[in-house]
Amino acid sequence: MHRLIEIFKQHNEICVVETPLDIYLEIPHLAYLESKKPNGGKALLFTNPIDKKNNKKFDIPVLMNIFGSKKRVELIIQNPIEVIQERILRFLELKPPKNFLDFKRILKDFFSLRHVFPKKKKWLIPSEQVIKTGDRVNLYELPILTTWEHDAGPFITMGQIYTQSLDGTKKNLGMYRLQVFDKNHLGLHWQIHKDSQHFFHEYQKANKKMPVSIALGGDPLYTWCGQAPLPYGIYELMLYGFIKNKRAYVKKCITNSLYVPYDADIVIEGWVDPNVLKPEGPFGDHTGFYTPVEHYPVLEVSAITHKRNPIYPATVVGKPPIEDKYMGYFTERVFLPVLQKTAHGLLDIYMPENGVFHNLIFAKIDTRYPAHAKQIMHNFWGIGQMSFVKHAIFLDSNAPDFYKTEELMFYLLNRFDVDNIIISEGVCDALDHASPDFAFGGKLGIDATGCQVKRDFELLSDQELLQQIRVLLPEVVKLRQYYIDTNSPICIIGVDKQRGGILERIADVKVLLSSLAIVVFVDSKKNDLNNPYMLVWRIVNNIDAKRDIKVVGKVLFIDATDKGREDGYFREWPMETDCNIEVLKHLKKEGLLMHIDDKFLHHYHICNSPQEEVKCLI
Repeated sequence: MHRLIEIFKQHNEICVVETPLDIYLEIPHLAYLESKKPNGGKALLFTNPIDKKNNKKFDIPVLMNIFGSKKRVELIIQNPIEVIQERILRFLELKPPKNFLDFKRILKDFFSLRHVFPKKKKWLIPSEQVIKTGDRVNLYELPILTTWEHDAGPFITMGQIYTQSLDGTKKNLGMYRLQVFDKNHLGLHWQIHKDSQHFFHEYQKANKKMPVSIALGGDPLYTWCGQAPLPYGIYELMLYGFIKNKRAYVKKCITNSLYVPYDADIVIEGWVDPNVLKPEGPFGDHTGFYTPVEHYPVLEVSAITHKRNPIYPATVVGKPPIEDKYMGYFTERVFLPVLQKTAHGLLDIYMPENGVFHNLIFAKIDTRYPAHAKQIMHNFWGIGQMSFVKHAIFLDSNAPDFYKTEELMFYLLNRFDVDNIIISEGVCDALDHASPDFAFGGKLGIDATGCQVKRDFELLSDQELLQQIRVLLPEVVKLRQYYIDTNSPICIIGVDKQRGGILERIADVKVLLSSLAIVVFVDSKKNDLNNPYMLVWRIVNNIDAKRDIKVVGKVLFIDATDKGREDGYFREWPMETDCNIEVLKHLKKEGLLMHIDDKFLHHYHICNSPQEEVKCLI
C-alpha cells in the first residue's frame, strides 16, 4: 500500500488530506464527492483520522478512491486493461502454432500459468508485526468508517473475505460489507447467491464453526479479484496470479486454518457459529439506496494482526458515479471474452454506472437467425452473476458505439417496438429494492436488432401534451419529452403521487396514444426532468418489470415512482443515500470542497435538503 501511494504520487493521482477529519461521515463524504469529479478525481490519503464522539485519534491513515479512475486501475494491474483482455482471449481461442514464433508465444503463455497458484510463505510476515488476541482484540482501534447517517454503525467496505469449504478443497475470496457490532463481532453480509454462503450451508449442516478471515490492504488487486464473477469453486487469487503474472504469496492465520496474502496491512481472523444470525443493516449501498435490516451470520473475532505502519483501505458507495464505475468497467472488459464463449454472436456489452450495472445492460450482437437476441437474453438470465441483470437492451452489429449516447439512443428508439419486448422473472441482486420479494423479481428484455419501425405519430409540444394529460390525470405536475425526432420519443412525466396504481388509471389517456410511444412516470419532487443521468439511475432502480410495466396498444408505460401498499408493494421502500448538510458545511469551512458548486450538488442529487440551504452552503 505504501508503494502504491508512491506510484500514485508520481502520476499525480493522489491528494494527501492532513486536516483532522472524523471517521463518522466526514471522511466518507469528502471521498464521495471526490469520486464524482471528472475522470474520478484523485485517490485520497487521510493522514489524521479522528473519532470526535470518543475524542480519539488514530495513527492508521485511511486510503480511499483507490480504483476511482481508469489510470489508477491500470497502475494497479501494471498494464492497460486491453492487454489483460487480449491475454484471456488468447487462452480461450488457443490454436495450433503456425510457425516457431507462434510456438514460442504459446509456450510463454502456458509457462506464465505457473503464477496462478498461490504459494505459502512461512518466514517473517509483515502483517504479524503486531498481534492482538483474546481480550486485546478491539475493532474500534481501527479507523472503520460510518458512511451515511442512517447506517446501523461503522462498516468495513474494502475487506477481502477468505473462506473455504467444509472439506477444505474449495477456497473463496469475496468482497462483502462487514458491520461492526462491538469490539469483537462483525456482521457478514454475504448474499444468498455467493460462494461463502454455499460454504456456510455446509458448516451449518455439519453443525461446525466456520473459519473466516478478513484481509485489508496489501496489493489492491486482491480486493478487485474478490468481486470478480468467477464460477463456483475457482479461487479468486488464481485470477490475481494470471493478471499480475506473478503468484500470490499467502500465510497461515494464527487462530484458524485459513491462508491470506502475506503482505496484507491488517488481518482480522475469527469463527462463525452457523447457528447464530443477527440483524444487519441498514446500510447505504452502491445502488444509492439503503438496504433494509436482514439477518446475517456473525463473525466472532479471535485475532487482529497488522503491520507496524498499516494503511486502512476503504471505499464509499452511494449514488453514481462512484469508484465502482472503474472497478465495474475493468470487470466488464476482462470477462467479456468469457461471456462471448457462452453466448454465440455476442459482440460487446456495456453496463453504464448510472444503471447500477446489474440494473441495466446494453448488448451488441451479430444477429444470425430469428430470436437470436431473445436467446442471448435467456442466456444472460441463466448464467452466473449475469443472472442478476434486470433490464437488457439488445442492438445489432451496425449500432453506434455505446459511448456515443445520442447516436445510440436514436438508433435504438427508431427500432423500438412493444412486440419485441420480453417480460420474465428470476433471481435479482439481494440489494434490489423494487422487486416484490427479496432477491426475486421481474426482468425486462428489449430486442432492437431489427429494421426501423415506422409509426403514425402525432407529435405534440411538451406544454400541449402536459395540458391534455393533466385533464385526464390531475396528479401530473410536469413533463418532458426526449428524442422527439425518433419514431419512439420518451415522455417523462412527473407526478405528485397521492395514491397508488397509476398504471391502472392510464386507460384514461387512451385518446392520446397516437402521441405517445414510451411513457415513464416519476415522482415530481425527487426528479429533475432535465437531468437524464440521474433519471436513468432512479428509473432502473425503482421498477420491477412484472409489476411496473404495462403495454397499451403500441405504447409502453412504466411506473418508476416510489411504491407502497396501494401499488402491491409490501416491503419497506428505502431511503436514498444523501449527504449530511452540516458535514458538508464543515468540510467547506475547512477549505476542502474545492471545485464543488451548486450545479454539481444538484446534478448528482447529493443532498435531500431544501435548495436554498444547498445554495447557502456554496
